[in-house]
Amino acid sequence: MSHRSRIGCIVIDCQTDDLSAACAFWSAALGKEAKVDPDGKYAQFDGHAGYPKILLQAVDHAPRVHLDIETDDRQAEADRLEALGATREGDVKNWTVMQAPTGHRFCLVRPQGEDFPGAAAEWT
Repeated sequence: MSHRSRIGCIVIDCQTDDLSAACAFWSAALGKEAKVDPDGKYAQFDGHAGYPKILLQAVDHAPRVHLDIETDDRQAEADRLEALGATREGDVKNWTVMQAPTGHRFCLVRPQGEDFPGAAAEWT
C-alpha cells in the first residue's frame, strides 16, 4: 500500500494573541493581503497561487517557521519519517507534530490543496 506527501504550507508562527501587526508586516513584505480567520488564530494570504502556501499562526511559544507536510496517510508518513530518524512529538487536533533529527519541528496534516496529490511524492 502506498501513500503520498508534499510540503503543503510554510507556517510563520507568531508569538501573539493578535495577528494584526503580523498581518500588516507580512502582507507588506510579501505583497499579498493576509486575512485572519474567524477565530483569530490563523491568517492566509490572498492571491497566492501554487504550493506551498504561506500561513500565519498565533502561538504561545517562541516565534519560528515550520513546515506542514500534507499526506493522504498520516500514520504511514509518520512511520516513514521515524524510520529516517524523526521523532513523533504528539498529535494535536487533526495533525501530528514531528521533530527532525536536526531539531526542526514540522507537522503532518491531511491534504490541504485542492490539487492534491499534485506533485506529491509517492511512497511504498
